[in-house]
Amino acid sequence: MRADIFLVEGGHASTRSQAQRLIAAGVQWRLAPTMPWTRVAKNGDDIPAGAEAQLLDAAEARYVSRGGLKLEGALAATAIDPAGLRCLDVGQSTGGFTDCLLARGAAQVVGVDVGQGQLHERLKTDVRVIAVEGLNARHLTPAALAEACEEALSERVQAEVEDNDTQPQAPYAWMRNGGMVDDDYDDSSDAKEHEIEAFKAERSAKAQARAAGSLPTLRQRRAGREQVTVPEAFDLVVGDLSFISLTLVLPALVPLLAPRGQLLLLVKPQFELQPGQVGKGGIVRDPALHAEVEQRIRAACAAADLAVQAWLASPIEGGDGNREFFIYASRSAA
Repeated sequence: MRADIFLVEGGHASTRSQAQRLIAAGVQWRLAPTMPWTRVAKNGDDIPAGAEAQLLDAAEARYVSRGGLKLEGALAATAIDPAGLRCLDVGQSTGGFTDCLLARGAAQVVGVDVGQGQLHERLKTDVRVIAVEGLNARHLTPAALAEACEEALSERVQAEVEDNDTQPQAPYAWMRNGGMVDDDYDDSSDAKEHEIEAFKAERSAKAQARAAGSLPTLRQRRAGREQVTVPEAFDLVVGDLSFISLTLVLPALVPLLAPRGQLLLLVKPQFELQPGQVGKGGIVRDPALHAEVEQRIRAACAAADLAVQAWLASPIEGGDGNREFFIYASRSAA
């Protein structure tokens, strides 16, 4: 079996791309404890079924994506402790940042992503995580996020529709089974033929709607999520966004921060500059452009009434080789 596939199926890596980074860092295997280790040289190397695999550097496997390693370094550099905090992860994607926050004791993480179906399965099933999909961070408002969280925590079930099984009293019902009638019989309450037909048509329409799944629905919490509360504001907002400038997102994030809330966002220079400023392959190499990006982000924070606490380099480069940075800012107590 291919080495990268072997690592994923064996639970050593969550994705093939993560497995390939683990192989680059060093992986070896052996068929028995008495046999020597064989080093994996490339992703396509064969590892026999039943072999024991060993990671020589397991850092890449610590979180569901390498984003977790980036945030881990930024948390250490800023001395931010997520333990017990309610956090918002903007641009959640696979969930590397979310995974890192939970590993450090975050009480809850609400994740927002414009895409769908990206979050790692382990995080989807974690009761501390609310994953909101299909929502653009630029359009976040407290009300929109609260509604989206409720949708994410709930499922749609068919509403209870009043469904009377009793057919109206038919005309001349008294004649059944040889019934007799005398002059005192009052047939004013007997259903008319058109009422009988209307009843049958209604019953048929309900049956068809039920089969088509088009009956009215109600929203109710999914099993295991009944007691989950949705935060009105967040102690810590983190983010890893692509294809959009943070200057466009910051104004939407500030209303979601609690008083004295903290904000720690990954800055990707290639998305903060004009196309003509970005080099071949989308790489920004000029340090002067990095400085320009820093000034733009600092100015955007000031305009949003955020106090910048630090600007620091990410401990890990972007997957495309770009240098990345973190902006650490906080909101005043007011």
